[in-house]
Amino acid sequence: MLVRSPRRASWLALAFFVAAIGACTMPRPGPTMNEIFAGSVLREGDAFVVAVGDRVNRAANVTPALGFSNALRDAALLGGDTIRVGDTVAVTVYENVPEGLMTNFETRGAVLEQLQVDESGFIYVPFAGRIRAAGQSPEALRSTIARQLDEQTPDPQVYVSRAAGDGASVSVVGRVNAQGVFPIERSTRRLTAMVAQAGGVSIPVQSAQVTVSRGSITDRVWLEDLFRHPELDIALRGGDRVLVDQDQRKFTVLGATGAQSLITFDSPTITAIEALAQVGGLDPTRADPTGVFVFRNEPAEIARGVLGRAELVGDQRLIYVLDLTAPNGMFLARDFQIRDGDTLYVTEASSVNWNRVISTLSGTLGATGSAVTIARGSDD
Repeated sequence: MLVRSPRRASWLALAFFVAAIGACTMPRPGPTMNEIFAGSVLREGDAFVVAVGDRVNRAANVTPALGFSNALRDAALLGGDTIRVGDTVAVTVYENVPEGLMTNFETRGAVLEQLQVDESGFIYVPFAGRIRAAGQSPEALRSTIARQLDEQTPDPQVYVSRAAGDGASVSVVGRVNAQGVFPIERSTRRLTAMVAQAGGVSIPVQSAQVTVSRGSITDRVWLEDLFRHPELDIALRGGDRVLVDQDQRKFTVLGATGAQSLITFDSPTITAIEALAQVGGLDPTRADPTGVFVFRNEPAEIARGVLGRAELVGDQRLIYVLDLTAPNGMFLARDFQIRDGDTLYVTEASSVNWNRVISTLSGTLGATGSAVTIARGSDD
């Protein structure tokens, strides 16, 4: 029979104790505050750790700049009745003689429908020939046709109407209720009117972005800004392409919060307080309110303003520190804006980790005592 000596039992107890000490490095939700500060360029890391204050907020808070270039904004409204290539016109001719060129005693008016303006801008009218229609108003085209026919029939009365065609149309796609190609008419000559023509947006207005492509130009704007700034409600041109899409920016929340999540922006700006609220706030049993961190790769021009260092070149790793227990800490967090790609991390309170260690040690030492008792019993 195998007999364990008291010395061997003691070694066994020691082994269990060492294992318990090793458990002090048990898994946790992320780095501690000290470990984050160790990543500072002032110590052993490559990130700038910055305490958030009023000056930092002013330098770091950059709202996404969306808007239309002058090339789009300076375009004048198209004439509501201007005939364009691709449009169709209807021409009605009344003659003052019983037997006219196109009429007779029974049909005093000849109706020519669906005359499409060709690629060269012309239509063909019997007895008047090819007539340039593109660029003219219906009234101007009426006068031109009347002059051409007047040489062959006395005092003809001509009426011209226009129907918008594919020569002056706009495609609207994306998150709208009725995607399609729509003609530019008097009521839809501006961007907001054309989006309304497409049934309006099918996503929350506050997160909707509108992209307009015209030739080689592609610009984007917040839908809400079209109403806040009427000058952005641009005049449309034939061939414009309009895309309505939802904001695709995201940020991550980790650590001692109500939930860990990847969150999509639901408005143009989100503050640190709003971001925490979206995941249920700080975990009251674990979170350290002095250790709220925002990890960000900051463009050089912003990093220079935040750090006051003109020599910085290229993107910089910055760790912003928010202390919610400071006298104005909640106000600073309420003003600090989260940006695309940010990681918001809340550290655990030191007491949480200590309690975890004590709990682990208590369980392990209890198991060690049991093992020693068993070993001694075997020796007996």
